[in-house]
Amino acid sequence: MKLSHLAETLIGSEIVKLGGEIREKIRKGEKIYNFTVGDFDPAIFPIPRELEDLIIDAYRKHFTNYPAAEGNLDLRESISAFLEDRESLKYGTNEILVASGGRPLIYSLFRTLIDKGDKVIYAVPSWNNNHYTHLNQGVHVVIEATAENNFMPTAAALQPHVREATLICLCSPQNPTGTTISRKDLSAICELVLEENKRRGEGEKKLFVLYDQMYWQLTYGTITHYNPVTLNPAMREYTIFVDAISKAFAATGVRVGWAFGPAEIISRMNAIMSHIGSWAPMAEQKATAVYLTKREAIDAYLKTFRAAVSDRLHQIHAGFAALKQEGFNVDVLAPEAAIYLTIKIDLKGKKTKEGVVLDDQPAVTSYLLNAAGLAVVPFSAFGAAKSSPWYRLSVGTCKLEDIPEMIGKLREAMRQLS
Repeated sequence: MKLSHLAETLIGSEIVKLGGEIREKIRKGEKIYNFTVGDFDPAIFPIPRELEDLIIDAYRKHFTNYPAAEGNLDLRESISAFLEDRESLKYGTNEILVASGGRPLIYSLFRTLIDKGDKVIYAVPSWNNNHYTHLNQGVHVVIEATAENNFMPTAAALQPHVREATLICLCSPQNPTGTTISRKDLSAICELVLEENKRRGEGEKKLFVLYDQMYWQLTYGTITHYNPVTLNPAMREYTIFVDAISKAFAATGVRVGWAFGPAEIISRMNAIMSHIGSWAPMAEQKATAVYLTKREAIDAYLKTFRAAVSDRLHQIHAGFAALKQEGFNVDVLAPEAAIYLTIKIDLKGKKTKEGVVLDDQPAVTSYLLNAAGLAVVPFSAFGAAKSSPWYRLSVGTCKLEDIPEMIGKLREAMRQLS
């Protein structure tokens, strides 16, 4: 059957494919330590009780009709106040757009900025930038980030590619790595963008930055979140932020997200989304509008939530550090933010007790799942090379009691290799 070129060339999600294999194993009764999904088990990480009550109350008040296409005014007013209170960012309601999570906002931004053949710069590993670029027929300009820079892009790496580029995609804290961009590196990227835009002539398309800060409220220890506009106010003209309640409040299924940036771009994004209808539900918007004003409730929830996530990340980090100390070919980056841990499991070339050689990284991934019951997502699913031995480990569904058991199973599985 002949379909569109887009349909025939779009790559399906490797995470979804891996998820299907995991579900089948669980269905058969196998114990799987599933660290793949960037989601939460509500039994472990429920949404804030206040938010839950507000949603139920909104439905009981029959807020079940269409919301405003750009997002209800009361919600955009709450977001505006929330941004000023939490990040000292001043954006008016005409500079804020609400949608059902971050995805439709990112898609509509790409549709607003990217014409066929426009260059999109993004580092790998990173979440879905490759797919959004493909969907919009952009030219992929891929920067291979490294562990030495916490898998974050640097201005030096971007600099050779900014000429004639239209969009730089940044995410901090980052999915999949759980790392953050430093003040120094982000400041240098801002200078690079401003210098390039100053070079461009009148009427020429400018270079913009997509700044995905979905996890910015989930930082740990001394880690500080930075954003382009606070560091350099001149970046306001060229920066479009994407954020949501999805991750900070474990509310992935509640579907309330927002973008904010220059009013003209936000207006064009809204026009595109008005034909898609990817609005956040009315009742959830009404509830979120009220919840974002409850400063003490938010602070109390985040304190408990961050501690629980951080505890899991640090316990697993300690487990991998111990395995490395024991001589196994693994590594791990210190947890900084989000719900992710960057781990390295390099077993390529090893032989199983059945005599099967793990001749590539996909074979290693399968061995981890089959021999240790460990399900993690390879960085190759986020655009990195197929040979990369690095993985994303997500703790959104992690039970504390499973951590030592998982580390023990992994240790035993690696001991069986020769």
